[in-house]
Amino acid sequence: MGPVLAGVLQLLALIAALALAYVPLGTYMARVYSSDKHWRFEKWIYKGIGANPNTEMRWPAYLRCVLAFSAVSVVFLYLLQRLQGHLPGSLGFKAIDPDQAFNTATSFVTNTNWQSYYGEQAMGHVVQTAGLAVQNFVSAAVGIAVAVALVRGFARARTGELGNFWSDLVRGVTRILLPLSVVAAIVLVACGALQNFSGIHEVGQFVGGHQQWNGGAVASQEAIKEVGTNGGGYFNANSAHPFENPTPFTNLFEIFLLLVIPFALTRTFGIMVGSLKQGYAILATMATIWVGFIALMMWTEFAHHGPALQIAGGAMEGKETRFGVGASSIFAVSTTLTSTGAVDSFHSSFTGLGGGITMLGMQLGEIAPGGTGSGLYGMLVMAIIAVFIAGLMVGRTPEYLGKKIGTREIKFAACYILITPALVLIFTAAAMALPTPGHSMTNSGAHGFSEILYAYSSAANNNGSAFAGLNADTQWFNSTLGLAMVLGRFLPMVFVLALAGSLAEQKPVPATAGTLRTEKPLFTGLLVGAILIITGLTYFPALALGPLAEGLAS
Repeated sequence: MGPVLAGVLQLLALIAALALAYVPLGTYMARVYSSDKHWRFEKWIYKGIGANPNTEMRWPAYLRCVLAFSAVSVVFLYLLQRLQGHLPGSLGFKAIDPDQAFNTATSFVTNTNWQSYYGEQAMGHVVQTAGLAVQNFVSAAVGIAVAVALVRGFARARTGELGNFWSDLVRGVTRILLPLSVVAAIVLVACGALQNFSGIHEVGQFVGGHQQWNGGAVASQEAIKEVGTNGGGYFNANSAHPFENPTPFTNLFEIFLLLVIPFALTRTFGIMVGSLKQGYAILATMATIWVGFIALMMWTEFAHHGPALQIAGGAMEGKETRFGVGASSIFAVSTTLTSTGAVDSFHSSFTGLGGGITMLGMQLGEIAPGGTGSGLYGMLVMAIIAVFIAGLMVGRTPEYLGKKIGTREIKFAACYILITPALVLIFTAAAMALPTPGHSMTNSGAHGFSEILYAYSSAANNNGSAFAGLNADTQWFNSTLGLAMVLGRFLPMVFVLALAGSLAEQKPVPATAGTLRTEKPLFTGLLVGAILIITGLTYFPALALGPLAEGLAS
């Protein structure tokens, strides 16, 4: 079997698995967030934190809870890292430096999971499990909660109430993320992933030294890393490490895990707004972009320019031989089109155009299918933009799901789509203009610029993957990337929740002959076009200086 055929067959198997999980998981999540019953141990949690899960919240209250919970989480994780040297199970590792502790705390709380450190050489068992793994769960649950609040904004009328944040948060963890992660961890352990709390021990010797590895709860953290579209690896090599990702099967299984919730949430959306066809239209948009990007990536990476690539069957530099070009291409596209950031190959080693595809995937806004929750609310904001564009073309007040898209709503949507590109481009320009940040680049020219552009695209879009050529463990990058992660996560949430509140207050508008049918393939095509055009107009000059210049020169 040729490598191209193997890649295509893996893609087809992945699509089949996602299709099988779509209906039951999407329906189940809709029931979770529509139920008015609380499990007994959920009630214990509410009592412990002093929250009333039955109290409905308007968008300012919902937002305050999101920000307060996240702020406390940042402080807790920061202190846990700074006190690591005094904690049991530290494996002898010292406290994390202040700038790196800030970067890591903001990274995991914002569901970015950017890492400027070697996990196996910096974090002990307590920080990994009680700190990083816990944030993998709750940061993903926060994203789903905000998405559900926006969906309720479309589904409800004449009320500004969007549900209860604490109830949405707890249910997301206990009823969705935790059960899926337990099953996933068992599968990974059965396939050879590491799961223990052993200390550091010597595993081999070489001339001039010896090699050491420490154990850890790798499989359980790997599970929620993918299920929650987090991405932070236990080891520096991330999902390219055999302790995290042992076989081609686990590689495909991990891709499935990082895609299954974002895709299934489109059905949850359809059920909650009372129209499955609306959910299918959003699903079709996400799937079209995802499959299109994979096809482009495989084409660029399988292109045989020169005898070395012909012998290897494609661009194999930086890729694991046990996965090959096809599986690595699927993983790279899936992780950058979601907010996962996990990698099974090094994106800096991809072809110039291949590296550009990974960057563009993040710059779309992590919406195809995006992160857990963030992908759905990002796509719904883009749907509002597409409806507005269609309304301009026909001279009609735009409507979406029975709600008029007026001046207030379009301002919130416009602010949402502008804030992240502004962060990416401003920080990239500052890093290139100042003398010190440039010292962190491994390469010069177009590829060096791509390292900087990729880093800020990853941080501001809460992806977390890296181009693997940039030394980001400096005060400049730890601080600015941390700031980009915080602003890139929570400023869009402000506009999403404000938009949800505005929609929930409206009176439904009955559909007429002039209403745009947003469940039809025509709207899907319009939405795909709007996403690509808006992103292209925003980022094309920067991409032309980096990956496009490199790709055309090779």
